[in-house]
Amino acid sequence: MGDFTVALNPPKTFRSDNLLSTTNRISPAARGFQTSLAFKPRVFRGIRASVMPREGQPQQQQQQASSLGDALVNSPRRNDVVEAIGRTASLSNCLSETNLHATVPGLESKTRGKVRDIYDAGDYLVLVTTDRQSAFDRILASIPFKGQVLNQTSLWWFERTKHIVSNAVVSAPDNNVTIARKCSVFPVEFVARGFVTGSTDTSLWTVYNKGVRNYCGNVIPDGMVKNQKLPKNILTPTTKAADHDVPITPDEIIERGLMTRADYVEASEKALSLFEYGQQVALEHGLILVDTKYEFGKANDGSIMLIDEVHTPDSSRYWIANSYLERFQNGLEPENIDKEFLRLWFKSHCNPYEDEVLPDAPEDLVCELAWRSLYMTEFHEMLHLHCHP
Repeated sequence: MGDFTVALNPPKTFRSDNLLSTTNRISPAARGFQTSLAFKPRVFRGIRASVMPREGQPQQQQQQASSLGDALVNSPRRNDVVEAIGRTASLSNCLSETNLHATVPGLESKTRGKVRDIYDAGDYLVLVTTDRQSAFDRILASIPFKGQVLNQTSLWWFERTKHIVSNAVVSAPDNNVTIARKCSVFPVEFVARGFVTGSTDTSLWTVYNKGVRNYCGNVIPDGMVKNQKLPKNILTPTTKAADHDVPITPDEIIERGLMTRADYVEASEKALSLFEYGQQVALEHGLILVDTKYEFGKANDGSIMLIDEVHTPDSSRYWIANSYLERFQNGLEPENIDKEFLRLWFKSHCNPYEDEVLPDAPEDLVCELAWRSLYMTEFHEMLHLHCHP
């Protein structure tokens, strides 16, 4: 194995001794996929969530179900973690940029996504999940530890959703890195939604509040309010136009040749099945999976594969289940563990779609988002104890 140093900005020590071979191709056969995932750094312990109460469970168990939401806000470890992030070098030592193609033989080019740096390695792709935080089709900040949380979370879900759809993952040689098979990527994101909510221009609540009742081919009933549950889960696909996502209907996807009808039907069915499964697993452990997005590609054998990321706090909206109904009935925003609070801060301090220069994200919000990302590692460790693929 070679000894390579990844070029980072801001600087961060990131040794790749065990990352990539010096040969011209990645050798996936030499590295089995790790199904037992260790989340590092283990900044905190002690958060444990009880399974959401089912009908007929003892009252004591029902009371314990609030622990997940309480832990997010009231955990004694929360302040320790936030303060530790703020007083250490974590804020200035994020994995904001990589340049593996300049130092690792066999990597032919780099594509910079919003969050991932993607390297071409012949038949494979090397995907490095950075700490960049995106929203409004912009990079808002870098969040300590975020990249490895996203990567490890996706790997957990990839492994446990193979009964629904195969995926492109080959191996994970580093906390921030996934090696994946190449495939033909569909230029469509499948956004699955279970609630009328959101603050971006393409969010369901934004368009609904403007009077739209037919969105991406879905008829939404009159009289709904923000954060209300939809009668059933829906898909609101998007595609790229210039540098932003644009809503599109299934008919338009097929008419424009973005996907064949058969591929769209299969991918949409898999997306809804993934969403339903994700909601079930989350709810059993005290969370509501509100909405998320999926991306698919087509393998050489013609099969459809799940790619990119799955059910991460970056691609998904999670609410605390135990407090949702009471807060909804009182007109309050749900308790959440996603990036919505950061979106709302930017919307109240600038026009994140049009302003050329955005303000710096406040340090306390960056630390809070880092805490919420780390909190999700505990959620998935807890799931590992209760769920079996």
